[in-house]
Amino acid sequence: MDRLANTVRPYAWGSTTALPELLGTAPTGEAQAEMWMGAHPGAPSRIDRGAGPVSLAEVIDAAPEAELGAGTVRAFGPRLPFLLKLLAAGSPLSLQVHPDLAQAQEGFADEERRGVPTDAAHRNYKDANHKPELIVALTPFDGLCGFRHPAQAADLLEDLGVDDLKPYVDALRASPEEDALREVLTAVLSAERHAIATTVERAAVAADQLAAKGGPHADAYAAYAVLAHHYPGDPGVLAAMLLNHVQLQPGEALFLGAGIPHAYLGGLGVELMANSDNVLRCGLTPKHVDVPELLRVVRFEARDAGVLSPEDVDGEEVYKTPTDEFRLSRFAAAPGAAPRLLPSRTPQVLLCTAGAVELRGVGTEAGAGAETAATVTAATTAAAGAGLTLTPGESVFVPAGERITLSGDGMLFRATVVA
Repeated sequence: MDRLANTVRPYAWGSTTALPELLGTAPTGEAQAEMWMGAHPGAPSRIDRGAGPVSLAEVIDAAPEAELGAGTVRAFGPRLPFLLKLLAAGSPLSLQVHPDLAQAQEGFADEERRGVPTDAAHRNYKDANHKPELIVALTPFDGLCGFRHPAQAADLLEDLGVDDLKPYVDALRASPEEDALREVLTAVLSAERHAIATTVERAAVAADQLAAKGGPHADAYAAYAVLAHHYPGDPGVLAAMLLNHVQLQPGEALFLGAGIPHAYLGGLGVELMANSDNVLRCGLTPKHVDVPELLRVVRFEARDAGVLSPEDVDGEEVYKTPTDEFRLSRFAAAPGAAPRLLPSRTPQVLLCTAGAVELRGVGTEAGAGAETAATVTAATTAAAGAGLTLTPGESVFVPAGERITLSGDGMLFRATVVA
């Protein structure tokens, strides 16, 4: 296994304190938004196998089957198919959706044919991959996920008492579900900018007043007022009012599949995603919003936010999702408990988020015998090599086939692919 040296991305929406508090370092006063763990070309982790630091991406490129395993290479090609992050939102991120695989491949090929520069501000597709995401809250975490049912959205807008919103309320009540959501989102994003900005301002004032009064939607109204504060006049504020507002507690998660509009509003979490940069924005951003392409990708389906809790699988708490590119789970190490043997058939990134956990290498898959992930023989423990201790925010890369034991007193997240 290799200890990872990771890059922290200083995006403007990042928290100035959340990552330093987790890492036990002094705040710098600068936003620290995301710590990336993996082999993404934008900021690959670095490892040192004795000859000095080198990019994990370069190590995998040099020997993909040795690092990833033959099965992973067959399924996803000679690259690590996921990216693990610590995400610390101090202010709201853009409202966005991600394409499915076919849409990403089609959109990327089209922009390549048209010669749109990869770094162009109006480019939609940076690569030909989809970008499903999973976010697990480490602190209370605020977000938006998926469309409300049209009648619920109509009630929410009507209670604001803003006359300019009446056409949207009527459309949400008069049309079938998919048509209603499509019609209103299209109208909001296509409206003349000055006129919609005035409507947003009036809605924001009303939302702030309703939040102060309390009631079942007070938290949602407060969130929308915050959005308007950060993005005054942005039509994305009205688009956000069509979505479910969700407040995750630590350990709870959201899975963001293709076409599901979403935004992260605040909090610290562990995020795992397919290795892609494809984002189509709906608003709450100064960046390019391609409304026709966005409307082609969005799935106009009302749904609950879909809060996930981990499911116990032989002592491994698994966040089950429908994607194969990644699998996220966590282990709670307890003092005095026997060392636990972690599964080893696939490449892994292991991240400590609490306490201190000790990892020890105990050979390769070929010597596994009849041991399972939940049991370790005395002989295996005695044969364990030198260990690594991880504290919050520290991580390692474990090549496929390498067997690792876990012990200590803390929480360890495990990112890998579906075997």
